[in-house]
Amino acid sequence: MNWIIRELNKLQYHTNLSELFKPIFGEICNYNWIISDFEFNGCDNFHELPINYGEEFFILTPEQFKKVIDSGMQMIWGVILAVPFDVKIEINDKHVPFIESNPFIFDDGHIQYPEAVMEVDCFDSSYTVVKFKDEVLSNKFKGYFVEAIALDKFRSKYTKNK
Repeated sequence: MNWIIRELNKLQYHTNLSELFKPIFGEICNYNWIISDFEFNGCDNFHELPINYGEEFFILTPEQFKKVIDSGMQMIWGVILAVPFDVKIEINDKHVPFIESNPFIFDDGHIQYPEAVMEVDCFDSSYTVVKFKDEVLSNKFKGYFVEAIALDKFRSKYTKNK
């Protein structure tokens, strides 16, 4: 239930949020969204988005997250986490989810916020890693992104050559 997208069959670019969330767009309303350690590109109306640029992380409602998705933004680096509404989000400043130099990004099943049901790791505009705890969401995602590779297969191939 963990995937990596390398080939841009459906994505115009890594990580095109509007395309990436297309197969699960109807589910966005079920979660609050944590965004952390982010850099982005390609958004004309960035000053209108509900993003707190001065913070290491911020939490968005589904409506706010939909605005980010609809903006056409490309996440170059960053972590996006879906957390169910019934979970009170508490992030310790020493344990903020991060992408750059994180040794666990390519680890199958490792989601940085334990209560999150989904994590998207935007990795230098080169890879998009998507991890799920929810099998239904994972199946919807993989059904749309047939080019997605199982993260464990990608990792075993990648580490075998080292």
